[in-house]
Amino acid sequence: MIDPVQLRTSMDVVRAGLARRGVELDVAAYEALEAERKHLQVRTQELQALRNARSRAIGIAKGRGEDAAALMAEVAGLGEELRDGEAKLADLQQRINDFALGLPNVPHASVPDGRDETGNVEVRRWGAPPSFDFTPRDHVELGERLLGMDFETAAKIASARFVVLSGALARMQRALIQFMLDLHTREHGYTEVYVPYMVNADSMRGTGQLPKFAADLFAIPEQGFFLIPTAEVPVTNIARDRIYAAEEMPRRFVCHTPCFRSEAGSHGRDTRGMIRQHQFEKVELVQLVEPATSYQALEELTGHAEQVLKRLELPYRVAALCTGDMGFSAAKTYDLEVWLPSQGAYREISSCSNFEAFQARRMLARYRNRETGKPELLHTLNGSGLAVGRTLIAIMENYQNADGTIRVPPALQPYMGSVTAIAPP
Repeated sequence: MIDPVQLRTSMDVVRAGLARRGVELDVAAYEALEAERKHLQVRTQELQALRNARSRAIGIAKGRGEDAAALMAEVAGLGEELRDGEAKLADLQQRINDFALGLPNVPHASVPDGRDETGNVEVRRWGAPPSFDFTPRDHVELGERLLGMDFETAAKIASARFVVLSGALARMQRALIQFMLDLHTREHGYTEVYVPYMVNADSMRGTGQLPKFAADLFAIPEQGFFLIPTAEVPVTNIARDRIYAAEEMPRRFVCHTPCFRSEAGSHGRDTRGMIRQHQFEKVELVQLVEPATSYQALEELTGHAEQVLKRLELPYRVAALCTGDMGFSAAKTYDLEVWLPSQGAYREISSCSNFEAFQARRMLARYRNRETGKPELLHTLNGSGLAVGRTLIAIMENYQNADGTIRVPPALQPYMGSVTAIAPP
């Protein structure tokens, strides 16, 4: 959530920042709400002061043996008006809060301007796309030839946008998860956590999924739960309503979970195969840091995600997302895009974002400032390290042979029982 003080005192700055994202701030509506709030707040304070004064007068009158009935009647009337005013003020404050919750984060000054993904800026590339002396197959055809990727059975069990993996491909997915967790915990300094796969509405609001993106979520309204769209939600909410001591900072968490998304906004994109599914696996990186270090942390976190691709020897590029393609809560985002030979294109496999205090303000996630000793909002970051299904796809396509077998990347072989290739049974 945008800082309410900034909204009140630096409206032009906020409006200009949101305009870079193509969002028009309704200044008139906000100012009308604020004017009404100020009026109600002043009147409420006046009533409180008047009631207190009359209450003291009642005490004095009774002490003198005087009739205080009129004063008592006045205090009763003031109390009723005060309760009505406080209720109106609370309702108005909620309307202001709802207004603020609907606003995306203000982009960092370094974020490139643009309307959509065409405005993203490539930062760097690593590795060369492989060359084949045959026409490379896509992961769907490869998976079917291996008898390890079954979309038809998944559709029978659930619906479209699900998959049943079996045999070597199921084992490779499990191996990838373990490989990623080991890399991030042993070499990158993350603490592994296990979290609920269902969360409450407060957790979804805390990271920015609610109220704006309810249509993209799987809800269980009878119990008041939502299936998590990413481990970002439960892991980041570990910090909700908490104050970390200075010596506890920074905090780094890594977590493997399934993720559940309705893909309501995908508009029929990537309907073939495993690119865009209702259920998929991710290893997520989350950092909680002091504000002064958050952009250094973003570069480091992005580098941690890149290491997975480098160890697996998968060609990729890093792109800085433009203002029009960036997520709702992010102040700055890098996308990692892995090469898929069947598409002849780089496709997203991780998004690494700095949210600054946007999520922390919603969650009241704080740390104790080292110099002042006072609680302050911390900065939150997260990124996929990596999306497991898309990593599996990338290995299948980049390591394929003409006969349909798949070579196992050397870094993954210890997790696959030293198997060097997988073949149709």
